[in-house]
Amino acid sequence: MDAQTVHRRRWYILGVLVVSLLVVVLDNTILNVALKTIADPRTGLGASQSDLEWAINAYTLVFAGLLFTWGVMGDRVGRRFVLLLGLTLFGAASLVSAYCQTPGQLIAARALMGIGGAAVIPATLSIITNVFDPAERGKAIGVWAGAVGLAIAIGPITGGILLAHFWWGSVFLVNVPIVIIGATAIALVVPESKDPHPGKIDPVGVLLSIAGLVALIYGIIEGGRNADWLAPGVLLPLAAGIGLLAVFVVYERRIDHPSLDVTLFRDPRFSAAIAAIALVFCALMGVAFFMVFYLQSVRGYTPLEAGARLLPLAVAQLMIAPRSADLVKRYGARVVCATGLALVSVSFLSFLALDVDTSIWVLEVAFFVQGFGMGMVMPPATESILSTLPRERAGVGSAVGNTARQVGGALGVAVLGSILSASYRGRMESALGFLPPQARHAAGESIAGTMAVVEQLGPRGASLAATAREAFVHGMHVTALCCAGVGFLGVLVVYVWLPGRRREVAVPEPVAHQDARV
Repeated sequence: MDAQTVHRRRWYILGVLVVSLLVVVLDNTILNVALKTIADPRTGLGASQSDLEWAINAYTLVFAGLLFTWGVMGDRVGRRFVLLLGLTLFGAASLVSAYCQTPGQLIAARALMGIGGAAVIPATLSIITNVFDPAERGKAIGVWAGAVGLAIAIGPITGGILLAHFWWGSVFLVNVPIVIIGATAIALVVPESKDPHPGKIDPVGVLLSIAGLVALIYGIIEGGRNADWLAPGVLLPLAAGIGLLAVFVVYERRIDHPSLDVTLFRDPRFSAAIAAIALVFCALMGVAFFMVFYLQSVRGYTPLEAGARLLPLAVAQLMIAPRSADLVKRYGARVVCATGLALVSVSFLSFLALDVDTSIWVLEVAFFVQGFGMGMVMPPATESILSTLPRERAGVGSAVGNTARQVGGALGVAVLGSILSASYRGRMESALGFLPPQARHAAGESIAGTMAVVEQLGPRGASLAATAREAFVHGMHVTALCCAGVGFLGVLVVYVWLPGRRREVAVPEPVAHQDARV
């Protein structure tokens, strides 16, 4: 496939890549809806709370740890090859997950899904970088980012529909036909591309990056899961992860064939964009964590109804993300990203108006503003990262950006989730004094645990349920304030360090698509 053919088919190629992206992002949001069903011993696997947490965390741990490695591999051996390999692994692991018989099997299968998913995400973004000219790349990345928002929103709705008609395994089995269609289209439409001058292999750097990221993410997950950030099981992996990543940076600076040129972080456009992505996902995932419980446990919506309430978030992203490139040309990436982050932060503050019986339209408007802000941040920030690198290193650039997103998201769930849990437990402690010790512990862990105990108390549980809802809303307000603080920190980072409009002019490359040949 020559360069002219690639250029002519570029929008078809983008459509195929979006399908691959959708199936990976969609699966994680679908799983959140199915957790309660999987925990049921009659209709699911009888998974414990710890099992459910690791069904999610096993994926996150492997996914975040391998993003950078898969990005390097794509640049070296071929991005289409890595995309096909990752998509195949993801589909096979989805099939296995659908028919697991024990929670342990599901956790292992989810880890395998993480291996495949980690290959898909950076490969899609690096292929976009190679088939689109700099003048159109911002708009293409906007479509890519809009697809992420769409998947986040329609995942819970899709999961609710599947669970209403089929068994829990259907939320994984639905991936298989999509993977088959996507892989076939990739083989037919997407061109192969890779670094024409890859240089020497850097196995030490790759291993250090995997070990450091896995240890860091594991420590973050354990800190949030146990709500004890000073425990040895949390501090040791955190220290090990930070130490290994520090060694990775020093090592990469000293060798002549680094997997990651760490001097890139001296470029304010690169560093500020990485920070913006990490901070916005830290706040956003923290909100997503408590909003699921607010909609279902406090407001009483079904999983399908709760998922439908997320649609304004997706609609707003779909509206603005593809147009963000035009905004950047007119106002510059600094203004667009800072404005988007400010809108996201304001939406977090609006959650302070939510109570047990507040009109749901307040939340719908807040979600729309939040989605609008997200659509203004993600495409320009991603483009800022990729534009600092030559096309042949696009896999590394997209992997670094996605790693920042995963680390930020994991921190958001863990740290902000811990703040919510601590606030909730503090408010509920006196109200649970009449319960036996074992029931008191279960009820104090979360609002879901409290409501499970309430169901067993009969009429006596009504007042406890009301107290639990009020305690959760209070904790949600505290957490929303923290999310807003993180968001406004992102505004400051972007406004100070992201270059303004004059430095955003893209310089056309002398030969386009020369590396996009079979």
